[in-house]
Amino acid sequence: MDFERLISDFLGQNLVLLLLAAFIILSIFLGVRIVPQSEKYVVERLGRLRVVLGPGINFIIPFLDRVAHRISVLERQLPSMNQDAITSDNVLVAVETSVFYRIIEPEKTVYRIRDVDAAIATTVAGIVRSEIGRMELDQVQANRSSLIEAVREQVANQVDDWGIEVTRAEILDVNLDQATRAAMLQQLNAERARRALVTEAEGKKRAVELNAEADLYAAEQEAKARRVLADAEAYATGVVAEAIAKNGLEAAQYQVALKQVDALNKLGQGAGKQTIVLPANALEAFGNAFKMLQGRS
Repeated sequence: MDFERLISDFLGQNLVLLLLAAFIILSIFLGVRIVPQSEKYVVERLGRLRVVLGPGINFIIPFLDRVAHRISVLERQLPSMNQDAITSDNVLVAVETSVFYRIIEPEKTVYRIRDVDAAIATTVAGIVRSEIGRMELDQVQANRSSLIEAVREQVANQVDDWGIEVTRAEILDVNLDQATRAAMLQQLNAERARRALVTEAEGKKRAVELNAEADLYAAEQEAKARRVLADAEAYATGVVAEAIAKNGLEAAQYQVALKQVDALNKLGQGAGKQTIVLPANALEAFGNAFKMLQGRS
């Protein structure tokens, strides 16, 4: 009986100390928060925002403060989204997009928006439709980088109030319906045929120009040759005229006799000629020529 009484007295005296020690341990456990590098903690006091805890060791008041939200600050990727859009030239396209973002101000994200991913997806869809509606189909295909940059900037401005930073926006694909593809293919084939005809026509035109240039060159060369021949004949005529002026009729007769002898010589050299027809005064012409030649020698 005495032993039981001692135990009950000991427990009665130290129960308060045990409870106090347990309270202190629990307070330390609840008051110390170690936040990982990739997260931020949103702390509330009695249901109201008090502070956002950054990475490392942090202290809060137990039983009054509590960690209401643990928010990851790692970059996130929204699932690929598909939305229809109509270009300025009335072509229906299906655009596949993807957005990368990260939360930089958790207190805004927690208390201003309920579903971040759905809100961003809706915002991106509206901006993509608006931007593509200002462009023609050819511009959408050719200026995809500028379209991506415009979408990223506008999305970033729209979601700034939600404490979100849009790091990247991508347009993965722009698809057309089957009818539009067939029409574009037909247009492409027609354009290729037109280019082929233009190329062929340009080739023919160039050939005609080259032939004309060749004919012109030949005519110019022939005209030059004729001018040279005319100059030579004029020079020879001038020489003969000068000789006639100096020697009188004898020089003229000498030239005529040479022409007659030369003509007879060519007549005799003709291929297959068995008979030579001589004019009645041929011997006289030879005689005159020989006499003149002897007189000049």
